[in-house]
Amino acid sequence: MNTALSTPPTSPTAHYDLPPLIAIVGCTASGKSDLAEALAVRFTPAGQPPPTLMAVDSMQVYRGMDIGSAKPNAEIRRALPYAMLDVADPWESYSAARFAAEAQTILDAHAHTHTHIGGHRRPIILVAGTILYLRALLEGLFAGPSADAAVRQRLQMEANAQGSAALHARLHGVDPVAAGRIHANDLRRIVRALEVYELTGQPISALQTQWQTEHPTMKCLCIGISRPTESLNRRINARVKTMLAAGLLDEVKRLRDAPGGLSVQAASGVGYRQLLDHLAGRLSFEEAVERMKIQTRHLAKLQRTWLKRFPNVRYIAAEDQQSGGDLIGAAMAILADAPNIF
Repeated sequence: MNTALSTPPTSPTAHYDLPPLIAIVGCTASGKSDLAEALAVRFTPAGQPPPTLMAVDSMQVYRGMDIGSAKPNAEIRRALPYAMLDVADPWESYSAARFAAEAQTILDAHAHTHTHIGGHRRPIILVAGTILYLRALLEGLFAGPSADAAVRQRLQMEANAQGSAALHARLHGVDPVAAGRIHANDLRRIVRALEVYELTGQPISALQTQWQTEHPTMKCLCIGISRPTESLNRRINARVKTMLAAGLLDEVKRLRDAPGGLSVQAASGVGYRQLLDHLAGRLSFEEAVERMKIQTRHLAKLQRTWLKRFPNVRYIAAEDQQSGGDLIGAAMAILADAPNIF
């Protein structure tokens, strides 16, 4: 099917000889994947292969973590090429820096292949579930000082003894900006922020601000899906029910019992963490399911905060009564209004 756009292709940017990048952003369960996949179909002329979709998601990188990460199913993956799925084993640690490096390799490869379909440059559509990963890819990543095992171990022991809230309070004393961005239960990021302060004597928020002004931004059109909170909560509850019906508990059991097990990062994924607590006897099944819903709503709230700091997003206001066609039409209108992306 031919795209509705009619603007001729533009020359590459000064920094990157890449195909156009279109990022679909929004809270979890907002419908990003459905919209991105529908757009890929719209950008597929008869007889030609579809454009590549790229999953930008901290859980979908893991092999075997399929149901709980809302990974596209096998039928969709046979029809549409998806990059950055299943690139790590679940016992591995994975980082935004590794994602940016591996995703950049894919973008570079596309820059050296045919990038035109019809009269337009073939886009890559980013399905952005993890905004930190998207920023790392588009803007580069603040690396900070290398990890110090001794400092991290000491901070982890203090957290075990005093609770993560105590470390969060300490972080607020030395870096209130970072503390305002990091949830009191997000121990990994709290420890990293305190580690950076101890090793450099500077708040991580100040170093990150300096980094943001020194790195160029890769050209990308961001289309966001915005839904009212009550509507999103209904979609979250329905998603949890669907995942459980699809066998999420069995998936978690299989991952837990595999020889390599789950890394701390993989085990922290919403849904996985709660069901692991159930399997360990710390929660009843009903309690685990309810916490899944609560933590997914909390994740959506954090994503809204991240997105407020992400510039130049063109939003589609989605309602329950809207059809998928309505969202596609709104997205195509945004694309038609931003022809320079092509």
